[in-house]
Amino acid sequence: MSRLRSIAERLVSLLPPRFQPMVRWRFIKFGLVGASGTVINIAVLYAAQEYLLRGIADFHVRLNYSIALAITMATISNFYWNRRLTWRDRTRNTSQSAMLLFFKYVMAAALSIVIQSLLTKWLALYLHYIVANLISIVLASVVNFVANDKLTFRRHRPETPASSTASSNAHDKP
Repeated sequence: MSRLRSIAERLVSLLPPRFQPMVRWRFIKFGLVGASGTVINIAVLYAAQEYLLRGIADFHVRLNYSIALAITMATISNFYWNRRLTWRDRTRNTSQSAMLLFFKYVMAAALSIVIQSLLTKWLALYLHYIVANLISIVLASVVNFVANDKLTFRRHRPETPASSTASSNAHDKP
């Protein structure tokens, strides 16, 4: 894994300095998890649209349900792998339950899910729905990374002795 990391770091160093922070190792892992989620998303979207929900005659109504199912399955998978790989260092020492983190993950990703859904529906008017979905996933993924990095898996500052004393003193006062 360290060899892969050194190759990735060399590639990142070739980018202009202002873009380097965006594509550091965490973002690369996020991208790999996202790529696996994209495969799940497209497979579920296709299976739902062409087979599972074929009984729904209206293409656009069927597409709404297919998109919802695809996004749900990909979101569950992405949460699991992002928690285990991308932000593992930030989830080891947390007292938050997996369900609470998942709730935060879904809330933080809500904007990107809305962006992906609306863009897919709009672009599907002009492109094949799979192509429309791929374009939407790429555009929404940057929003998703920033939201989850800053909200769901944010860094927790370690308590200093002075701050823990101050907080315990605050609780002792009537």
